[in-house]
Amino acid sequence: MAAPEGASREYDIVIVGGGPAGLAAALYAGRARRRTLVVERKVVGGQISLTGDVENYPGIDAINGYELAAAMHAQATKYGAETVAADVTALAPGDALHRVTTSEGEYAAKAVILAGGADHNKLGVPGEDRLTGAGVSYCATCDAAFFTDQDVAVVGGGDAALDEGLFVTRYAAKAYMIHRRDALRASAILQERAFANPKMEFVGSTVVEEVLGERVVTGVRTRNVVTGETKTLSVTGLFVFIGLTPNSGYLRGLLPMDAGGHVIVNEWMETAVPGVFAAGDIRANSARQVVTSAGDGVTAAIRADRYLSERFGGRPGTGVWAPSGVDAPGVPSS
Repeated sequence: MAAPEGASREYDIVIVGGGPAGLAAALYAGRARRRTLVVERKVVGGQISLTGDVENYPGIDAINGYELAAAMHAQATKYGAETVAADVTALAPGDALHRVTTSEGEYAAKAVILAGGADHNKLGVPGEDRLTGAGVSYCATCDAAFFTDQDVAVVGGGDAALDEGLFVTRYAAKAYMIHRRDALRASAILQERAFANPKMEFVGSTVVEEVLGERVVTGVRTRNVVTGETKTLSVTGLFVFIGLTPNSGYLRGLLPMDAGGHVIVNEWMETAVPGVFAAGDIRANSARQVVTSAGDGVTAAIRADRYLSERFGGRPGTGVWAPSGVDAPGVPSS
């Protein structure tokens, strides 16, 4: 459900981000009868909507990431949560209302849940930006089919790199798995699958220094970080999975963060600003899993519901259970 034209722009809870954390928060906020708005700048579902099979969500053997995201969104809207496609550019905390500035205008909220997630890191090498969309990709699920029976390169050594690399090999003839270290960081089960895949060739202790090609990718120039030896791999595609950067730039100076830009919260997902919560990949010490992000969102929504009751009084009809008589631990100031 989109935010209706001409409707009031004041909400009980505004949720920034429509990934698993944001959608889980929206579900619980909606069920608590709180007027709720989800602001998502890209695809509802966040990173999970661009993932292939999700095999580690409790109770579900395997499900396509896009389908899981769509189900989460449908369930949240069923209970009244509204959504708007917009980019959040500023947050102005207030005593009674917080102001959320977006590319579609300003919204006011008694409580805000920050669930904006994170974006893929880039290599920062020549040719990468110029050839993004012309062979350079950050989403195997989106683009792997374009490289049927072709050779590609995949950069990264974590779960995302191997998971996406395995998906790429459903289509590609060969996938060079390039990692700057001499050992992978991915989980054991993914490593077992990857090493058993005949289409994968592992290139360790190596970095990509340049993406080659004029209009489309024709290869990558690599350098061995131990020997200094350079090589050119003839590939038509480059998939990059080297971590994520939290979407918290607009919050700098407003909220305590760690060195990586992740918002610091307590066990209830509360930030240092009353009525402002953070959940999922944007918060410090997140496990960066779908299930934990959803749990964060639920925790934030439960606490936000209690905050609204305590700060503004009353409860709007039948809501979710909110713990009583439990004091939330303090939030570090730095």
